[in-house]
Order: sequence, then C-alpha cells, then structure tokens
Amino acid sequence: MANNQLENIENNIKAPSRDTFHSKIGFILACIGSAVGMGNIWLFPYRVGQFGGAAFLVPYFLFVIVIGITGVIGEMSFGRAMGTGPLGAFQRALERKDIKKGYLLGLIPVIGSLSIAIGYAVVVGWILRFTIGSITGAVISTADSSAYFVEIAGEFGSVGWHFTGLALTFMVMLMGVSKGIEKANKIMMPAFFVLFLILAVRVATLSGAIEGYRYLFVPKWEFLKEPKTWIFALGQAFFSLSLAGSGTIVYGSYLKKTEDIVDCAKNVAFFDTFAAILAALVIIPSVFVFGMNPAAGPPLMFVIMPKVFKMMPMGQLFSIVFFIAVLFAGISSLMNLFETPIESLQHRFKLSRKASVTIIAAISFFVGLMIESGDKLGLWMDIVSIYVIPLGALLAGIIFFWVCGSEFAREQVQLGRRKKIGPWFEPMSKYIFCGLTIVVYILGIFYGGIG
Repeated sequence: MANNQLENIENNIKAPSRDTFHSKIGFILACIGSAVGMGNIWLFPYRVGQFGGAAFLVPYFLFVIVIGITGVIGEMSFGRAMGTGPLGAFQRALERKDIKKGYLLGLIPVIGSLSIAIGYAVVVGWILRFTIGSITGAVISTADSSAYFVEIAGEFGSVGWHFTGLALTFMVMLMGVSKGIEKANKIMMPAFFVLFLILAVRVATLSGAIEGYRYLFVPKWEFLKEPKTWIFALGQAFFSLSLAGSGTIVYGSYLKKTEDIVDCAKNVAFFDTFAAILAALVIIPSVFVFGMNPAAGPPLMFVIMPKVFKMMPMGQLFSIVFFIAVLFAGISSLMNLFETPIESLQHRFKLSRKASVTIIAAISFFVGLMIESGDKLGLWMDIVSIYVIPLGALLAGIIFFWVCGSEFAREQVQLGRRKKIGPWFEPMSKYIFCGLTIVVYILGIFYGGIG
C-alpha cells in the first residue's frame, strides 16, 4: 500500500510545467542568498563580541555543522522528494499515512515565511534608501546619523522606498526560478562576497583595527561555562541557516534528482558562515577604530556604520560599497521568503506565476504599511521568529524524518550522491536535530528570542 502511494506521489510530482534550477551552482547560490542576511551582518558580530570572542565560535561552528548535515539536508530533500513547497509537501507526506488535509499543517511555515518577508521588506526599503543616500552623499553629509535613521524608521517614514524594494524583488520573481531567482543570485551573491572582501581589506589598513580583531577573536574561554553562550550560538546558527520549514523546502523542490544534496548543504553552511565572519571583519574593527559602540545591536548598521564612514578616508565610496552589498543580501533573502507563499498559491489553486506574484505583492505591501514604524516592526518580527518559524522547522523535521520514515528519508538524501551516507544520519536527524529544534522553540519563548 505504501509503495503504491509513493508511486502515485512521484507521478504527481513530475509536472512538466514546473520550473527548476538549471545548475547546481545556481541552486547553491540561491540557498546561500536565502541564508545570508541581516543576522549575518549585524547580529553575528555583536554575538561574537558579547559571548567571549573566539570562544563563541566553538559552539557556533558545532551547531552549524550539526544543523547543516541534518536540518538543511532534510528540508532540501523533503522539498525535492515531494516536488513542491511546504503546503503540498506536508499534504503528500501525510497522505502516505492516510492522514487527510495535511496542507493545514503546511500553512504554518507558509504563513511564517510570508510574515517574516513582509517585515523584512520594510528593512530592505530602509537599506535601499541608505544605498541611494550613499550614492548622493546624503548619508555622509547629514549632521545627525541617528536623526536620519529615525526619520526613515518612523511611522510611514519610508513608504516609497518600501514599495520600490518590493517592486525590484517581485520583478525578478515574475521571471521564474531559473530565469529570475537563479540568475539574480548568480550576480548578487558573488558580488556580495567581493564587495565585503574589498571592505575587509580596507578596514585592515586602518590604524587601530587590531583592537577590533582582538575583541572578535581573542577567546575568553570562561564564556564557555555560561549556558547563554551555547543558547545564543544555537539560535544564531539555526536562524542563520534559514531553517523555517519553508524556504529551503521550496528551493529543494526545484532541484533536479541528479544533484547531491549533501554536498549542496555543506556549501550553503560554509559560505553562510564565511559571510558572517566576513561581515564581522568589516564592522567590528572599523567601529573600534573610530571609538563607536560594537554592542549597538540593530542600529549598528543604520546609525553606527554611517558615522564610521563619515570619519573614514574616502568614506562615501566605502559607504556605497557597503550598502550595495547589504542590499544584495536583503533582496536575495527576500526572494526566498516570498517564493514559499507564491509557490503555495500556484500549487494549491493552480494560479499562474504572474497572478500568484501579484497577490503576494499586494498583501505584502498593504500589510507592511501597518508595521512601517520601527517599534511595530520589531514586535511583528519577534512574534513570528519566536512562535512561528521554529514551529514550522520542527513540523518539517518530524514529518520528513519520522512520519515519512527513516528508509524514505535516507533514499531521498542518497539520490544523486555516489558516496553512501553513514549510519550517523538517522540518530542525528531524528533525535539531535528535532531535539535541538524543540530547544530553540522553548528557549526562544523563554528569552524573548535567541536568533
């Protein structure tokens, strides 16, 4: 019975009109683009300094490895196995156990992805305004960087930029997966790394940068005795790798069966971590050079860094480079977040891509208007990231690793891979990953967010 159901599922998956990534590198870059975002650029450097410098990297690297070889691999494989995003994937997986209306559970990660995207789009609007402001010189010439940001982040302070950021994102998404998302990420992600490498080299030449490197990388080993170090390292790794039971699933659904998902996941985990370290090498030393506060949190990017560029030789040029790179990271992440609800409309209601993009664009803009101010946006993002996103990831893990079963999960992960996956896979995915996701959910509620 189970074999017949699986055959029916696989037959349904082979829809001739479904778009795919044309190349492995295109898929990897798109997944890197989904993972590299604001958490890498402003939160990671802050966490490293806050929890013992290089000592923080020990639990962080450990959790990146564990989550990368379990959760990231699992979500990619789940999407590819079911040939659709979380809405359809949850339904098809649960139908194997004669459980109807599984798509209702799939709504959780879809709603989470759309909700985070709506809030994230407001931030992308801010980034776009800072990018243009850097080009015109307004970011450098303004007398008060704090007032400049407060004006933008106030009630309806950035509507035009918010709309423009959404328009740019959805213009790319209208072109589809291979011609839009894949091609855009092939440009934006290499450009992001090149631009940040240029900035890192420039910062290294500044007198006094060494103090920033000490702050980042001289280990304070006593922090490893503090539970908070491990808790926030787990949260940083979990959210940085873009686990939500949604975006990675939907990108995996566009991946060809011949590709090695384990290899793809390793690349995503490595380059996401590299992006975080690269951002830290740019931001923290430059903040130390000019005597700014390295623990400023979110204002680090929009208030502290503009102040740094004002004092830096050729500051306007490096301000332009910085905000263009950040804009690329923001838009690439936004495309991944929006792709989940867009694909869900296409799958569930058989809508065209144009119609689905238009509906999600309208919802995103009008709901986004209600959370334009920084205070409302912060509350919105906290609620979604604490209560919805980890729950979506947990449900995806349980359904793929437990409901579909170990044999099915192993077969799907093994597709396209020559080297056999070791016996570690089942206990690591079923118990360690799902257990860590429960921990993220509980501790996120207890601490009011850990990532």
